[in-house]
Amino acid sequence: MAAPPPVLTTERLVLRPLVEDDAEALHLVLSDRALMTWWSSAPHRDLAETQAYVAGNAAQDPWITWAITREDDVAIGWVVLNEKREGVAEIGYILGRDHWGQGFAGEAVSAVIDHAFESLGYRRLYADTDPDNEASNRLLKFLGFRREGYLREEWETHLGVRDSVIWGLLAREWGKRRASDEEE
Repeated sequence: MAAPPPVLTTERLVLRPLVEDDAEALHLVLSDRALMTWWSSAPHRDLAETQAYVAGNAAQDPWITWAITREDDVAIGWVVLNEKREGVAEIGYILGRDHWGQGFAGEAVSAVIDHAFESLGYRRLYADTDPDNEASNRLLKFLGFRREGYLREEWETHLGVRDSVIWGLLAREWGKRRASDEEE
């Protein structure tokens, strides 16, 4: 098993390694029918299902998963990196609906992007979303990801067979974006 990821801090959030004890708090997220509409699996039926799911993600092999927390250290979501090949990783995230519309997802994902490019040395990150997941697609576009592909009938989910949008972000693009943000 790889070493746990470092703690990442932002203005309002602490991203720390996901642990099995986060399951109870994350059950509120992973059992939320509306939130899980665009997730690759159905809403969790019970806490035991969430405990097994969180334990798998917390094991960090091959995933690197950070719990998104606020000052109370209660997990409100997570951000995950999954290395696909040297220099390239997939990024994913989930955030409890009570925390939507406050910029937390963008803040958390940005911190992981910074870490992925600056500390881990990735040259490219990509995300895979459902075309109908307007909020996630809007967030990725806002963060500077470019729509790179559309895969028809890519996933079989609890909704049936779904298409997939592939979003990509290069380290050099992120660096330019960060430099222009600092100038403002």
